[in-house]
Amino acid sequence: MVFDTDVLIWVLRGNDKAALVAEQDPQRAVSIITCMELLGHARNQREMAAIRQFLGHFETIPLSEEIGLRGCLYVEQYGLKIDLAPADVLIAATAVDRKQSLCTGNPKHYRPISDLELKPFRP
Repeated sequence: MVFDTDVLIWVLRGNDKAALVAEQDPQRAVSIITCMELLGHARNQREMAAIRQFLGHFETIPLSEEIGLRGCLYVEQYGLKIDLAPADVLIAATAVDRKQSLCTGNPKHYRPISDLELKPFRP
């Protein structure tokens, strides 16, 4: 399963329910976009090191040409109907490209993307 950034923020903040969801998935993965989002919010080197160590427990999926093209397709299909953040589009495209569900606490961000399987998370 691919984990959205918001779920991992809950884990990092000590939410036991989020940690359990992540720990129970033997194929847990994140988009490189999620790594960038988490690392970009580190306030100091200690936090950056802790985030890097935490992310080591997940497969990091790099961007590929296919993910980029799928992301562009989503913007073309849905961008005029709803507000799609580029990071969300690429995270969704990553999950679909890998044929994995996306665990997110923000399913409304992704609901219009018909070929994406969502696993909503509620803290």
